Amino acid sequence: MQLHRPSPVPSGETGNRRLITQYGAIAYRIAEERLRILLITSRDTGRWVIPRGNPMRGLLPHEAAAREAFEEGGVHGSVEATMLGRYHYRKRRKDGSVDHADVHVFPLLVTSEAEIWPEMQERSRDWFPPEAAAELVDEPALRRLILGLVSDGKRLVGSPTPCYGSPPQRGNRMLKLFHAIMPKETRFFDMFSSHAEILVAGAEVMGRMLAGTESIEAACLKIADLEQQADDITRDVLHAVRRTFITPFDRSAITGLISSMDDAIDEMQKTAKAITLFEVQTFEPEMREMSGLAEQAARLVMEAVPLLRSVGRNHSQLDSLTERIVHFEEDADHLHEAGLKELFLAKRNTDAMEFIVRREIYSHLERLLDRFEDVANEIQGIVIDHA
Repeated sequence: MQLHRPSPVPSGETGNRRLITQYGAIAYRIAEERLRILLITSRDTGRWVIPRGNPMRGLLPHEAAAREAFEEGGVHGSVEATMLGRYHYRKRRKDGSVDHADVHVFPLLVTSEAEIWPEMQERSRDWFPPEAAAELVDEPALRRLILGLVSDGKRLVGSPTPCYGSPPQRGNRMLKLFHAIMPKETRFFDMFSSHAEILVAGAEVMGRMLAGTESIEAACLKIADLEQQADDITRDVLHAVRRTFITPFDRSAITGLISSMDDAIDEMQKTAKAITLFEVQTFEPEMREMSGLAEQAARLVMEAVPLLRSVGRNHSQLDSLTERIVHFEEDADHLHEAGLKELFLAKRNTDAMEFIVRREIYSHLERLLDRFEDVANEIQGIVIDHA
């Protein structure tokens, strides 16, 4: 273990002074594949600092640093027990006396960020690129500690030169720590699967409605309820994306996938609303076939989503499933054209309004298959990026 000598009290100070030990944390996270450093404002001067505080009874130094990170900055994470380094600052008290604080600093990989925390009314917090964070803090040794974590902003490295506040030869150990304690948030897969089950349920209800085996009123109520459940899941995913720092895929891929899935159930509800609005009671064979294609597409989505847990191993199967969904969309286009043509020929000289109403239903069904194609494209994008 490397021993760190106590910080010297600067010469030239006058008045009552003492040396105190504090524990602080350089809290960092990965955002859009870039390292970001958490800074908070001090309560007295409002300058940017790292979370830090006095020893706490019953807590080891690194545990006290982690506690300060939550109380002052509202973050939780994995803290390393070995000290990253130390820096010194002057702490001026209300009575005018000055304490000289020797801050022992520990690295904290942030895995979640609280919306409510003890000192949220007393401080501001923000995330900065390492270079910007280093410029904002006052203490030169703390700057070196921050810059010692990064080189290109994508990986942890050690400080290039031995100096006070930045111990040498930390690169390999920090990089290993980084890989070891960076668990990717996997609950996204569960939420994707739950949403996919709703897609299947909605497509099944719509199929029964168009086949005449379930009343239109009951089917529309069920689809509306399923759409609300899907909205809740979508909000949970979008909220989790904002609060989770280590995601299984790029944030844009996660939001793109869940949004396209939600668009599909939304289109089912729009179809049901149009059927109710225009009081449609019977449906052409082409409409029922298009509904059947939507149900098959939904089942393929439900089959594909769990495979995303291991894209590299399952990329061939995912390619096959998404290709089948795209073919269903092409088949729906042909049914759409054929159904409209037959409807036009049947209604052109008798009932133009009936043609307009039924064309609207056809359009919703055709857009529904388009939405499933969008889901397939989002999945395929993840495969391309991560297989």
